[in-house]
Amino acid sequence: MNEKNTTFESAMQRLEQIVRAMERGDVPLDESLKLFQEGTELVRSCGQLLDEAEMQIQKVVKGADGAPTMEDFADESSI
Repeated sequence: MNEKNTTFESAMQRLEQIVRAMERGDVPLDESLKLFQEGTELVRSCGQLLDEAEMQIQKVVKGADGAPTMEDFADESSI
């Protein structure tokens, strides 16, 4: 799977396929290792895609004049 063209949804779908194959327990050891390695890369890629999406999120708040304004999303647990 080409990481540059991978969407979050397609990466998650492939990750689910890998998990199902490994849970069946009928995959040879060498193939299991390859699947595990691919799964690890997919998890890293999904994490990166989620981090990038979070940076793009903005929230709408009411400005001083009552008009809506856009503000960068901040994790409220860190405030």
